[in-house]
Amino acid sequence: MTFSLALLKPRPEDARPAWEEQPSWLGKASKAVVLTLIVIAMTLPFLTVLSTSLASRKEITEAGGFVLFPTDPTFEAYTTILSGGLVTRAVLVSVGITVTGTALSLLTTIGLAYALSKRGVPGSKPILLMVLFTLLFAPGMIPMYVLVKELGLLDSYWALILPGLISAFNLVVLRAFFMNIPEELYQAARIDGAGDWRVLTRIVMPLSKGVIAVVGLFYAVTYWNAFFNAMLYLNDSGKWPIQVVLRSYVVQGKQITGDQLGLAHMPPQQSISMAVVMLALIPILLLFPFLQKYFTKGVLTGAIKG
Repeated sequence: MTFSLALLKPRPEDARPAWEEQPSWLGKASKAVVLTLIVIAMTLPFLTVLSTSLASRKEITEAGGFVLFPTDPTFEAYTTILSGGLVTRAVLVSVGITVTGTALSLLTTIGLAYALSKRGVPGSKPILLMVLFTLLFAPGMIPMYVLVKELGLLDSYWALILPGLISAFNLVVLRAFFMNIPEELYQAARIDGAGDWRVLTRIVMPLSKGVIAVVGLFYAVTYWNAFFNAMLYLNDSGKWPIQVVLRSYVVQGKQITGDQLGLAHMPPQQSISMAVVMLALIPILLLFPFLQKYFTKGVLTGAIKG
């Protein structure tokens, strides 16, 4: 009975909630240990790949493959694969596809999201239902291949861009953000004689920099990392992007020969493979820090109203 009365005793008004209490030293130590283990698990593979790409032939031979801390680092593997040939061409192809695809995807997604966010646009509801339908039921591989073939896009870079030009998820995110923009801004612009194009470019897009940057990052990462469509639609290996080269010559274990790079002398194959992995990672790693503030802003904006 005493225990039950203690549970029913009201809390003091100045008492803080349990989640605002300072953690104990044991709790802090446990969090530090867990975070340290996560950091090690995330950075150790990356460090191993980077170190192996910089290791010399002697160090790789002595280590039997991967090197964690090279004593005599060299950039020979990077200068070799970037001196021309297969890998250099693949990097340029990936850059071109990513830049072109991201620009076109942002242009079409922003335009369609703005149109679907306005009330009274003819056909907006059926189009929105079609978009939502694709979120639940994606087209199969064979119908997509037949469609690309009938459109004459096989062995064309457009086969890597047009099928995924608009992401239904990104479209829904942009539309929801545009609908949360105060209606008074639209009305004020209409009174000043602004048309839809001017409203979109002068009001909507400047207010949506955060979410547009997030969507653009999603598109860029998708285009850069895509490899299955290239394997499916590109028969010419000279048109392969870097991710297909990475899969073929690193994951599947094929050898990158001196003839493919136009060189007579080759660094260790292990260094070449790890250098290709680093080339596939570096562009996204360099891009993310510049978009991080927009990424955080874009994620938080949807949770704040008013």
